[in-house]
Parts: sequence; structure tokens; C-alpha cells
Amino acid sequence: MSANDKQIGGGHYKSTIQHWDYVIANDLDYFQAQVTKYVTRWKKKNGMQDLLKAQHFLEKYIETQRVKSDDEADAGPCYINQDR
Repeated sequence: MSANDKQIGGGHYKSTIQHWDYVIANDLDYFQAQVTKYVTRWKKKNGMQDLLKAQHFLEKYIETQRVKSDDEADAGPCYINQDR
């Protein structure tokens, strides 16, 4: 039996595509997966609370990407092929 054939919890998780399959198919990272999870289920589960959770995850994701961008900028230029 596939994990997709099991239902644990309420009916709000039932859809034509399981969220974890969407995450895998689109190679989403943790934060992307959380944002899409809460945005896609908000009408069927916790309403505005789920949208606020998605916003919270997105805010943290933006913070992490800004830090990553700043760190890469501080590292200076990156030369792939130095034999040229």
C-alpha cells in the first residue's frame, strides 16, 4: 500500500495531487514547501490562520535568503575556470 493511499487525519488533505508529491516534483526546499502547504489548504482547514502561517514562513525564508545573498557578496568574485 502506498502512503498516498492512506488518510491520517481530516478530509482537508484530500486533493487531486498530494502536497508531498508536488514538493518532490518541483524540488522545493523546506520553506517553499511550508508556504505552499499553508497557502493551498487555508480555505479547507484553518482559514486566515493558515495564511498567516504561510506569511510567517515566507518572512523567515526571505531573511535566510538575504543573509545568504549578503554572505555571497562578501565572499568576493567567484571564478569557475581559473586556467583561462
